[in-house]
Amino acid sequence: MASERTADEIQADIEQARASLAVAVDQLAVRTSPKRLGDQIKQAIIAKAKSPQGQAVIAGTGAVVLILVVRRVRRR
Repeated sequence: MASERTADEIQADIEQARASLAVAVDQLAVRTSPKRLGDQIKQAIIAKAKSPQGQAVIAGTGAVVLILVVRRVRRR
């Protein structure tokens, strides 16, 4: 037979669940903070830009822009 729980035990369980839920909500709030997400994205972009592949893409893009600017200036 299952033992009967007292009102105090049930109340203690509710309080424990409430505290656990509050911690989980706080953790979610920190993880989804727009400032934190923005900082993470910024760091990821900087890391990719510093990689050899990122530097090659930046150099290639710069070269294309330079060529387009020179062509436009010459046409005037």
